[in-house]
Amino acid sequence: MTKQAKPIPKFTSEAQERAFWETHDSAEYLDWGQAKKVLLPNLKPSTQTISLRLPQHLLDGIKNAANARDVPYQSLIKVWLQEKLQVSP
Repeated sequence: MTKQAKPIPKFTSEAQERAFWETHDSAEYLDWGQAKKVLLPNLKPSTQTISLRLPQHLLDGIKNAANARDVPYQSLIKVWLQEKLQVSP
């Protein structure tokens, strides 16, 4: 037995709508069981800056490999890590 969803009120501004959703649970207004997954192919994954200490000879080798491929060395490191983990972007 499905509970009847409340009607979503009409809003006159985005600020009014934002204030409403800050104080109300969307589950009372939407049947999330009927939601469908969507793909957003143009979204870029979020990134996080890290600090990584490498021996100088290793960093020099990575920079030389990147230079030979005409790519930034940080980008080459990301490609290699992704290949090693076999994770899709």
